[in-house]
Amino acid sequence: MRFQLSQSDAVTWLEAMPSESVDLVVTDPPYESLEKHRAMGTTTRLKVSKGSSNEWFRIFPNDRFEDLFRQVYRVLRRDRHFYLFCDAETAFVAKPIGERVGFKFWKPLVWDKKQIGMGYHYRSRYEFILFFEKGKRRLHDLGMADIIEAARVRNGYPTEKPVRVSEDLIGQSTEPGETVADPFMGSGSVGVAALGLGRVFLGNDVSDASLSLARERLAEIDPPCNLAGDSLAVGSSADLW
Repeated sequence: MRFQLSQSDAVTWLEAMPSESVDLVVTDPPYESLEKHRAMGTTTRLKVSKGSSNEWFRIFPNDRFEDLFRQVYRVLRRDRHFYLFCDAETAFVAKPIGERVGFKFWKPLVWDKKQIGMGYHYRSRYEFILFFEKGKRRLHDLGMADIIEAARVRNGYPTEKPVRVSEDLIGQSTEPGETVADPFMGSGSVGVAALGLGRVFLGNDVSDASLSLARERLAEIDPPCNLAGDSLAVGSSADLW
């Protein structure tokens, strides 16, 4: 199979991976400011929230970003890229941390969702994708704009990103056969894009719902081989296929 899914804390998962074993990291942490937006009534993303947690995912606090970035930097091979989805508030937190651990920060890309969301002060229709580099790697299309237009996913997994956005990032920063990792995979949209472009995907999330949904989506693209004629064996919680 061309994908491997795990259920673990994101940093713990990365810590268990060999150094310089991944060609690209694309991820969307459930950043801390989501709870603030929910409390103000400016997002529906956490509509099932109960206090500071929810049934879909755990908030990843800002004070853990340095641990996350250090591990991402370690597992990436030399001359590779790292894309982080975030809002404007989190971008101010994440950028200096990424630079501190060794990444070169190029710029924020903008995902234009094509439609406005909730809010009171200039309702948002975009999200940032912070573009970091370890070493130096040439993008495939130097003429591509820094705004990626793709309609938001409606009635899907909370915070689900369109596959089209990940396809653009993966296509720009990897070659067929290379490995893409997502420590906060959610519904597995990064994995869907990776497999569709002929890459290998490593995904992780703490949520049971995420694991179930992502496994189902990815197995449709890359069905498990069953050479022995037995049912597919499922590994431990740290190694789910």
